[in-house]
Amino acid sequence: MNIAYVRVSTVEQNEERQIKALEQFNIDKWFTEKVSAKDTNRPQLKSMLEFAREGDTIYIHDFSRLARNTADLLNIVEDLTKRKITLHSNKENIDTSTPTGKLLLSVIASINQFERENLLERQREGIAIAKAKGAYKGRKAISIDNDMFITEYNKYLTRKITKVQLAKNLNISRPTLDKLIKEYNSQNNN
Repeated sequence: MNIAYVRVSTVEQNEERQIKALEQFNIDKWFTEKVSAKDTNRPQLKSMLEFAREGDTIYIHDFSRLARNTADLLNIVEDLTKRKITLHSNKENIDTSTPTGKLLLSVIASINQFERENLLERQREGIAIAKAKGAYKGRKAISIDNDMFITEYNKYLTRKITKVQLAKNLNISRPTLDKLIKEYNSQNNN
């Protein structure tokens, strides 16, 4: 099946240019939305990815319609490749079913990995310099009112709220919540 994904960033923008460019591919199913690509949490993108099956081809006008950054693009392409779904970008003329298309995506992935590793190296160097100057103290510890934690944690233990709700009520992330629960249990089980 030939599937098209068309996206514009705002309701004021017109998707007609993309639709016209993709009509040549005899599209069987269209997914169109007017939403920013700041992340991959887009209703029509999710629907399209769920709809697509092995052997299908997804057509986009250009990579910027599918993802704003290389990491999101590569994650989507990796998922499609695992599921044996081909991606064809009209503007870049890249088709992931061809050796050239796979090579170009590999080059993009390599550049992304290189950029990420350089960023992490610069970050480590900056932290080392700041530590040497005594300017780096690390991340500030999160402080939670103990009574509030116990009250909310008891709600969780009695199944009045979920773990997600518990984290939300305490205004902390799930990993931080897991750490707090572990600390609390080790202190109170001894």
